[in-house]
Amino acid sequence: CTCKSWSYLIGSSSFVSTHLHRNVTKHAHVCLLCLHHPNVRRQFNPDDPFVKQECQWSLFSSETFEECSKLTHPLRSTEHYGVYGSSNGLICISDEILNFDSPIYIWNPSVRKFRTPPMSPNSNIKFSYVDLQFGFHPGFNDYKAIRMMRTNKTAFTVEVYSLRTDSWKMIEAIPPWLKCTWQHHTGTFFNGVAYHIIEKGPIFSIMSFDSGSEEFQEFIAPDAICAPWGLCIDVYKGQICLLFMCFGCEEEGMDKVDLWVLQ
Repeated sequence: CTCKSWSYLIGSSSFVSTHLHRNVTKHAHVCLLCLHHPNVRRQFNPDDPFVKQECQWSLFSSETFEECSKLTHPLRSTEHYGVYGSSNGLICISDEILNFDSPIYIWNPSVRKFRTPPMSPNSNIKFSYVDLQFGFHPGFNDYKAIRMMRTNKTAFTVEVYSLRTDSWKMIEAIPPWLKCTWQHHTGTFFNGVAYHIIEKGPIFSIMSFDSGSEEFQEFIAPDAICAPWGLCIDVYKGQICLLFMCFGCEEEGMDKVDLWVLQ
């Protein structure tokens, strides 16, 4: 039967992998996930709590920048939520202000399905800081969520969720250079690796954690980076880069942005 053969082909893991690889390499069906004011042309301060209450998540075309669809919470909740990563059509959402017991949803809005990871065994421990990141690890062909948590006593905990096994794993081996007082700033997720800017005293560095090999690395930031303001980390042309906005430029009305690429 032709229908059965087509169903078997489309449902096979090799077809899914080939289709995803084609879309990624050709940048096909790419949408921009944006938090915006209902009036998309309006300029606003994202830190204004009154304006922020009006903001919503939507998908926009990467070619025309026209709005494709508005996103509503998969449980139809009216509470504001945060997006903590997206990959191949899957979006990881949770509470806007993360807590140790915040529910996590891995959501595919195109088919209106979601999965809720099980509660972590650490959900009964109170943490003063919680960070969440999500993405795809091509080396393990699996979607991973990484949760990093700290207590007031500077204890540091890392957990990795695997979508394939639907389970959490606590990372036991924390390197000595993380067992100290440090401040966390922005982060990003790329190819299964979580990257964070951290500040230890006067020194800024990039902490990386591979969700597959479960290894940490530290890269010292350039000496020119001396403050967290205007500093962010992101992916540019397939490479991790640091962007540092220096307010004030020789040309009037212009800001200077320095860019470093991690090699």
